[in-house]
Order: sequence, then structure tokens, then C-alpha cells
Amino acid sequence: MATRILGIDPGLLHTGWAVIDTAGTSRHYVASGVILPKKTGALPERLAIIFNEVTKLCETFEPNECSMEITFVNKNPTTTLILGHARAAAMVAIAVKNIPIFEYEPNRIKKILTGGGHADKTAVDKMVRILLPAAAPKTPDESDAIAIALAHANTTNFAKFIK
Repeated sequence: MATRILGIDPGLLHTGWAVIDTAGTSRHYVASGVILPKKTGALPERLAIIFNEVTKLCETFEPNECSMEITFVNKNPTTTLILGHARAAAMVAIAVKNIPIFEYEPNRIKKILTGGGHADKTAVDKMVRILLPAAAPKTPDESDAIAIALAHANTTNFAKFIK
């Protein structure tokens, strides 16, 4: 039986999302895109857009699980806090639909996909395109969301083999 995974790369300006189906070692690209709140909107308005759009994704694609990137601490604490708000808006939209959320650190996602925890965005995008040829991400945020979904699929599949 296939598992549908929603991958989220949260951001206040660009929230990448991706939906893949996985069964065993098989991966199938379903859809992906980017949520783009208005840059000029007030913070609550932008968060509401992220919340509403992620809610629509959950209703449209009915994922079984969600994987999301963990916010890392930036040099600027204000940036980290604002990114945390965007992440929380997406997380609450998923949680109210009772979809389990799995969180991954950026370096772990890169290591799972490329073999190197400090791979750059170009290497991640290249692996996304190799592993899911049907995916054609138009932005780094979209590519990262696909990578997050793939990393979760690969992690949960591997865990089944070692039990």
C-alpha cells in the first residue's frame, strides 16, 4: 500500500511544498509548488495565507504523513523567529487534519539525498531530478520540499528494514 507524503520547506516569503507517493523503494511524483504570500502584507496576513494554502493542500492531496524542515538558528534571531512563525502556520494547518508530522534538520536531508550533509542547493536539486525524473522544480524552495519528502520516504523505508 502506498503512503502519500507532503513535504514542506517553510518560509515567510516562499513556502515550498511537494507531494509524493511511496511504496517500498518505489517513489512517484504527484505535485509540487510554492506558496507566495504578498511581500507587502502584514505578518498575520502572510501567516494566514500559509495556513490556508497548506490546509488546501491537505484537503486536495490527502497525505498520510508530512515531513518538514526544522528551523535552524540564523545569525539574526529576528529572522529565526519569523521563520519559526511561518513553520508554525504550516504545522498547525497539518496538525488540525491529524496528519503525523516528521521533522528533519537541513543537514540530515542533504546527507540522506546526496550522501553529504553540507551539499549545496545545486547538488540537492540534481538528486531530486535523478530520483524523481517527473519532477521539474522551478525554484529552490520547490526542489527543497521535494527533497524533504524524499528524505522522509527513504528514512522510513530504511527503518522498516532494520526492525
